[in-house]
Amino acid sequence: MLRQRTEAAQVNPEDKLDFKRVMPIFVIVLIDLLGLTIIIPLMPLYATTFGASPFMIGLLGATYPFMQFIGAPVLGRLSDRYGRKPILLISQVGTFIGFILLGLAQSLPILFLARALDGLSGANISTAQAVITDSTHERNRTQGLGLLGAAFGLGFVIGPVIAFGALALTQNDYRAPAFVAAGFSLISIGLTYFWLQETHGPEKRGTAAGKATFSLRTMFKAVQHPAVGVLLLLIFFQQIAFGGFEQLLSLFTLSRLGLNASGNAIIFVFVGIIVVAVQGGYVGKWSRQYGDRRVIFAGLALLAIGLLLMAFTPQQPAPWYSKAAMQAELTQRGASVAGHTNPSAMGEVPVGLPDDAHTGWLGLIWILIAMIPAAIGGGVLQPTINSLITKRSEPGEVGGTLGISSALLSGANALAPLIGGVLFQVGGATVTFAVWGGMLGALWFIARAKITPGREEQAPAGLARGGSAAH
Repeated sequence: MLRQRTEAAQVNPEDKLDFKRVMPIFVIVLIDLLGLTIIIPLMPLYATTFGASPFMIGLLGATYPFMQFIGAPVLGRLSDRYGRKPILLISQVGTFIGFILLGLAQSLPILFLARALDGLSGANISTAQAVITDSTHERNRTQGLGLLGAAFGLGFVIGPVIAFGALALTQNDYRAPAFVAAGFSLISIGLTYFWLQETHGPEKRGTAAGKATFSLRTMFKAVQHPAVGVLLLLIFFQQIAFGGFEQLLSLFTLSRLGLNASGNAIIFVFVGIIVVAVQGGYVGKWSRQYGDRRVIFAGLALLAIGLLLMAFTPQQPAPWYSKAAMQAELTQRGASVAGHTNPSAMGEVPVGLPDDAHTGWLGLIWILIAMIPAAIGGGVLQPTINSLITKRSEPGEVGGTLGISSALLSGANALAPLIGGVLFQVGGATVTFAVWGGMLGALWFIARAKITPGREEQAPAGLARGGSAAH
């Protein structure tokens, strides 16, 4: 009892996150992400109805992050110069227009155009990270950034449910989820305009005024920085694996387990619940207790284990699966949604479907178990790496460095589905996920060797010693 009171007394009140201060950006990002999470689980199946092959599905998945790679660092640096709020509004308007165009698509090229427009304005997350950084300090920043990840996880719980509800009400018309997503994007624009307070006022903008908005030279210079360079490279390469996992998960479950949109809802909701629990309740505690470095090491190991387990998921479709019914469902969607002649509308599904001779529960149970370490590992990595980046960056460079981090994430997300699409088409699902799991295992060894202790690990210890001396 005495020890509990002593430990409680050692907790610095300033270490606690000010939820009133960060709640507006959390709600805004959540509403904004609902639009994105309504679309992401359905995009591979949506593209399949237009006759897209696994490679074309990968190319479509790469379009958004590739354009975000171009747009995010520019808008991130502009947020240092002109403030967070106006840049966030600009990006949200682009997202809204992209969803409207997606709902109006009548051909595969229009799908590409819609994702390109959305990606070009995709500074939402990097600017939101900068708002969180403005509103926190080093001891609670990981928890604050983790809230953004929790918003993403919560979006993956709610978004697919909304999407499939819209599909059910419209007899599987894929235009409906796109327009619903546009509605949520419009709500987020209103919340940003009327509720969000600027966190990067004019008095803080002078340090970035003379700097170039963005250049490849700036990115290479940041990667060579002795304190943050290895972290930027780490966030890039781990996202090659995790981004490919996210982009091709629906295609994997379709070809391995025969899961349609409703079946994929179970997977995404399950993952979302775990991510919400980790990023909303645990990542901050783990960061304070063990330090960001150790949490990063654990995240890499868990994600590697999860993806390797996924790679060897038994090819046993769920008991309710019917190959003929699945083929009919995909081709009927192609005919009703596309409104034009394409292979899917003509009865040809470009993705291999599993046989229904031996159905059962093993495959579904296996993949749900594999998702646990994958979701925990993936849930802790981005907020923890970005938190460590902000702690090792100069104050006037935080927004720009996070913009570069976001650009590297986008570059990885652009490469991941391209690499994954080729691997999937040539080697199949097992090879694809085994390669990603092996990559993360290699990153674990590299991170252990290259990410050394920094000043952020000495500071809490010094404060603790000072506090003890004061008593």
